[in-house]
Amino acid sequence: MSRERLVSLTFIVHVVVFMAMVSTGSGVGVNWGTLATNQIPPRKVVRMLKENGFTKLKLFEADEWILAALIGTRIEVMVAIPNKLLEEMSRDPKAAASWVEANVTSYLYTGGVNIKYVAVGNEPFLEAYKGAYLHTTLPALMNIQQALNDQGVGGRVKATVPLNADIYYSPVANPVPSAGDFRPEIRDTTIELIQYLQVNEAPFTVNIYPFLSLYGDDYFPMDFAFFDGKNIKPLKDGDRVYTNVFDANFDTLVAALNKAGFPDMKIIVGEVGWPTDGDKNANIRNAKRFNQGMLQHALSGNGTPARNGKIDIYLFSLIDENAKSVEPGNFERHWGIFEYDGKPKYELDLSGSKKNKGLVAVDGVKYMLKRWCVMNPDAKYLDDLPEKIDYACSLSDCTALGYGSSCNNLSVGGNASYAFNMYYQVNGQNSWTCDFSGLAVVTDEDPSVGDCHYPVMIAYSSSLQRGRSDLVMGIVGVLTLLMILL
Repeated sequence: MSRERLVSLTFIVHVVVFMAMVSTGSGVGVNWGTLATNQIPPRKVVRMLKENGFTKLKLFEADEWILAALIGTRIEVMVAIPNKLLEEMSRDPKAAASWVEANVTSYLYTGGVNIKYVAVGNEPFLEAYKGAYLHTTLPALMNIQQALNDQGVGGRVKATVPLNADIYYSPVANPVPSAGDFRPEIRDTTIELIQYLQVNEAPFTVNIYPFLSLYGDDYFPMDFAFFDGKNIKPLKDGDRVYTNVFDANFDTLVAALNKAGFPDMKIIVGEVGWPTDGDKNANIRNAKRFNQGMLQHALSGNGTPARNGKIDIYLFSLIDENAKSVEPGNFERHWGIFEYDGKPKYELDLSGSKKNKGLVAVDGVKYMLKRWCVMNPDAKYLDDLPEKIDYACSLSDCTALGYGSSCNNLSVGGNASYAFNMYYQVNGQNSWTCDFSGLAVVTDEDPSVGDCHYPVMIAYSSSLQRGRSDLVMGIVGVLTLLMILL
């Protein structure tokens, strides 16, 4: 074989392999939420994603700072439209077209952002929403996909709707996966949505949380929530045997799709993970055990008893979010694989080989000064202490103090110190935020004890504050340039 033909063949092989990766979406995905008071600059986070080998990224909006940081990378991206915009997108095709042009099409130039999906809403059929988005989700989906088609990118970018696993169920009389069906009150609407997805060759996206099975039922068998359980009683469903709740949940969806006439519908697991704090079962050991098992299972190609092949998953989530709602539970702020400052919480082999492989931390993170706000040891009048603790916690994150959490066993003084410090840190360590009527004082001695860590916050503000700051700096720069020229 001539050298020219060999080079040509090698190039073709490389192209084929790359195209296969793009078309199959191979690799590990992760969710990146931004509900935090202090956020690491997006460019630093994107660098960390690349260094760790994450190939897919799911967002909960179309953050311009994050998208700008993703320019020039090959990371496959799912941008999102929040639920609050569903009504506008459903009734106004022009608004949908404008959103697509601003947040999708404008980034799809050569060397831009590799946007693959648009998530229309986030779990809009969730039972807790009581039908609030039931009549706007499908029209919004249709308008967004039509806008993608009209702008000539509908062939490469597909609109989907991430749905919670509570949209399907198995009846009490026959609680096995093969009996799965969609909830009666949303069945017709769900099937209409699935029909539209199929016509446009878009995937069905579902969020599955085995942790919640354990959280919501004290009698749920612990090992059945994981993939390496030994002390379990398998669930038998005809010829199929289930040894973990993820497979049982996933195949309940498969059965529901089969009943609806969509046996070959592509499924993406948009969110799956395990929290590390905020509950007695939320800890680093369990999170590592679940996520490593999930990766190994998803990437093995064995699939589930009802559907073979690799499972397309996005781990939830990338970094802890200390400003998320805790209505579902205190664990909501602790799903991150990485701490608030970009340090990995535990080793995780993203290849699914189950090796003790360390993750790469975010590099060059800046912190505030090493000082903490703690209870004043000389304070004498403590009548207002409970009120001050409640106030501090209402405006910061004290979820680590909850039952079964990492700081659950502190003394009253320790609880006060933790609450005061969290309030002090999220308010930029300003001196007036560490007083509490003389009950608090600043110290340079770390009060952390055991597994209970009193953090020093990173020296970055929220995305909103970051945007304002960058805008101000831009204006100052322009004025300075004008002064020089004049």
